[in-house]
Amino acid sequence: MPSLIKKRRKKMRKKKHKKLLKKTRWQRRQQGR
Repeated sequence: MPSLIKKRRKKMRKKKHKKLLKKTRWQRRQQGR
C-alpha cells in the first residue's frame, strides 16, 4: 500500500510541475517581449 501512495504522489507532483512550468514559460515570454 505505501508504495502505491508514493507512486500516486509522484504522478500528482509531475502534473503540478508541468502546470508550474507552463506558467513560468508564459511569464518569461511576456517579460522577454
